[in-house]
Amino acid sequence: MGLVEIVLPRRLGTGFRWLLASSWVTNLGDGVALAAGPLLIASLTRDARLVALGATLQWLPPLLFGLLAGALSDRLDRKRIVVAVNLVRALVLTGLAVTIATGHVTVALVLTVLFVLGTCEVFVDNTSHTLLPMLVRRDDLALGNARMQAGFITLNQMAGPPVGAALFALGAVWPFAGQVIVVLAGVLLVSRVVLPAVERPHERTHLRHDIAEGFRWVVRHAAVRTLVLTIFSFNITFGAAWGVLVLYATRRLGMGEVGFGLLTTASAIGGLAGVAAYGWITRRVSLANVMRAGLIIETFTHLGLALTTTPAVALAIFGVFGAHAFVWGTTSVTIRQRAVPTALQGRVGSVNTLGVFGGLVLGSVLGGVLAERWDVTAPFWFAFVGSGLFVVLIWRQLRHVAHADEEATTPGGGADDGAPGTLGT
Repeated sequence: MGLVEIVLPRRLGTGFRWLLASSWVTNLGDGVALAAGPLLIASLTRDARLVALGATLQWLPPLLFGLLAGALSDRLDRKRIVVAVNLVRALVLTGLAVTIATGHVTVALVLTVLFVLGTCEVFVDNTSHTLLPMLVRRDDLALGNARMQAGFITLNQMAGPPVGAALFALGAVWPFAGQVIVVLAGVLLVSRVVLPAVERPHERTHLRHDIAEGFRWVVRHAAVRTLVLTIFSFNITFGAAWGVLVLYATRRLGMGEVGFGLLTTASAIGGLAGVAAYGWITRRVSLANVMRAGLIIETFTHLGLALTTTPAVALAIFGVFGAHAFVWGTTSVTIRQRAVPTALQGRVGSVNTLGVFGGLVLGSVLGGVLAERWDVTAPFWFAFVGSGLFVVLIWRQLRHVAHADEEATTPGGGADDGAPGTLGT
């Protein structure tokens, strides 16, 4: 059996391979921007509130447009949405690169561009997440998601940020010019995907009706509802700390621009460990306990970062956090994709996105205020205390995901008709 067959089994299909290639390429570009965006703002201002605002403006569009994106992805041709919006992203990035090269870049311009790019990513990410369940069988969703997450970890988190930081050190224009190239490459690759026909309702309903239908489905489905509430709560604390991470790395740890990128790389290395151990963990530990353990790890991550001033210790903490993030993320998305019917994938995904970025926006605003009022460790102390409280409050609710496949395999339930109820194994 060849390496390609091991990594990309033939049974997943050619369409999945094109989708995966596009995802991996664009993740590299996103990873470059992950470091270059904050570094560009930090090079233009020392105001912690403006630095945190950069993160807020990237996280705000999903809160504003996520529900619309979900409704449209369930109505329109999903591949065309991904292609068209990525072309807009490439155009905006080209404009930013030109202003940097000509010396006309300003903080206001960068913040505006980040907001526009964040808006584009809302439509691309929401729609992209609906493509995998259309291309692979339900039993292969965990494998497909693991392959997608592996690319996210190695390219978005491991390779991209240090490359972006290194390119930024050579010249502020280079990381953004490079991102234009990889976005266009991603467009070319995803255009090769052939999707199966999707039967859509003949009767056109109002978008508000479609959005409300997605909300009702989530509210009635105990497991997916629990996941949304959990991610919203914990992203408030996560957003507070990570919104000022570039200041933490450069001021608190003294790691410099490239060192800031290395923090994300350490998290990615931990994520790869999570990839390797994921099957072993989920065979021996219930999903509820996997998630409970992850939330405890995340809580103490904030405490460790608040206390340390040593880069090596911070890198080790980020490694542990990365393993947790992979295990949590893969489990969460697989549960959701298995439970949600194809016709509702976009809208239910958008409700989840609302929880993700609603928490991040609230947290990043708090983090900027706390860092400016006290110092860059204040958001991490807030994150530790807040996460601890959330763990206590949400602990019992996680029982709803303890049996994550039962509903989808029982007659009349789950993935085919969207009937509400608790997921089970």
